[in-house]
Amino acid sequence: MYVVEPIKKINFGATGVDEILQNVAFLMGTTMMSCPLDRAFGWDNGIDGPIHITKAKYINQLTEAILNFEPRVIVESIEFEGDYSKGRLVPKVKVILNDESL
Repeated sequence: MYVVEPIKKINFGATGVDEILQNVAFLMGTTMMSCPLDRAFGWDNGIDGPIHITKAKYINQLTEAILNFEPRVIVESIEFEGDYSKGRLVPKVKVILNDESL
């Protein structure tokens, strides 16, 4: 099992497992509609509301995005860190590699 956080630095030479995990991290750091040539890429992290509802919506959005754009992983769980009083949620996704990708 791997824990993935939003991307901070891109490794342009990543291959194998590192490439797959980097793809998930890049996706987690990309807001939907921000990629000019693929507006559907990313996830909708602009949801506002009570924290428990926002977390549930984020989990749904991230899981769908990962399933669509990186099918080589299976999402095990999604947890959040951050300052809830300031409305900052940072996801941490636990994934395992899909057996078909090996």
